[in-house]
Amino acid sequence: MSRRSGILEFAVLGLLRESPMHGYELRKRLNTSLGVFRAFSYGTLYPCLKTLVANGWLIEEPGSTHEDALAAPLTGRRAKIVYRLTAEGKEHFEELLSQTGPDAYEDEHFAARFAFFGQTSRDVRMRVLEGRRSRLEERLEKMRASLARTRERLDDYTLELQRHGMESVEREVRWLNELIESERAGRDLKGSASGGSAQQDTTTGSTGGLPRAGENPGTDTPGDTAT
Repeated sequence: MSRRSGILEFAVLGLLRESPMHGYELRKRLNTSLGVFRAFSYGTLYPCLKTLVANGWLIEEPGSTHEDALAAPLTGRRAKIVYRLTAEGKEHFEELLSQTGPDAYEDEHFAARFAFFGQTSRDVRMRVLEGRRSRLEERLEKMRASLARTRERLDDYTLELQRHGMESVEREVRWLNELIESERAGRDLKGSASGGSAQQDTTTGSTGGLPRAGENPGTDTPGDTAT
């Protein structure tokens, strides 16, 4: 399984943990709530759903409502298929949610993981945030070294592009520092005391709120090509 398909499976399981959905609704949620999946098509989503069903992590149910199920034979249209998370699927998602390996720090995977921080324990959130920060600090060091070596050979526009990339990474590191400080202080993203899970927000700013759909501060880094 490729890394990208693994991210999609993780996100699908996470969304279906909230409530059952049919494929069209699920794709809309992936696009609007998790902007990292904007490029995904039905041709990508449905094979993923079939795989999850075959693994026993999802079940298919006809019709999103009782009325839909009754109307399908009368209209001749195929009833909508609703996907529901099984107990095994929930257990598998929770296992994925607890993982803090290097993949969790990469750009797309981190965005998906962060979107489900509200379902993630505090200690796991801390490890993912600190791992992401370390990864970006390494990237920033390489970008600075590369820029120092090539500065004299770059024209003004290319140089500005490299600087823009560095500033984007620096901005995300500052954002991560704020989130880590809040986690260590036992605060959720709105500043009140919290227990084991983060409270999701859709605002951004110096207080370290969640990025809006599709935003992952600092990951759109054209200057990263200088590594």
